[in-house]
Amino acid sequence: MKKLFIALLAFSVMNGAAMAGQDSVNYVFDGDFDDATFSVESAILDRGLVVDYVSHVGEMLNRTGQDVGSDIRIFDAADTFLFCSAVLSRKMMEADPLNIAHCPYGIFVADMAGEVIVGYRRYPGGSMQEVQALLDKIVREAVGQ
Repeated sequence: MKKLFIALLAFSVMNGAAMAGQDSVNYVFDGDFDDATFSVESAILDRGLVVDYVSHVGEMLNRTGQDVGSDIRIFDAADTFLFCSAVLSRKMMEADPLNIAHCPYGIFVADMAGEVIVGYRRYPGGSMQEVQALLDKIVREAVGQ
């Protein structure tokens, strides 16, 4: 099952963005995990944005796997960069204050069996599409597209 999942994920990301209907948009990074995380952080900072937090999801899962009864290694490494844009956040929350549910924004980098994926969560239509466009520009820059 795990091999099937990885094969399907690889198929979708090799063709650029993930297939329609997925919860995230994913791109393959041509390089290693450390280069990808540097590239993502740089693309965020180059826009004058501040990374509020880096969640080391891969480390947490690897550290706690045995504690929860699992010996499956999901990622070789995985981080999520959390950040916001004061301009876009104000705009989207003025349009709908409950858009607070989508803040902060996140871009992830994951190394799965030697393939590095960079992506972000899809957002709903309307005012959130401007945020999604920003995330897509950042990720495309980070992966060299």
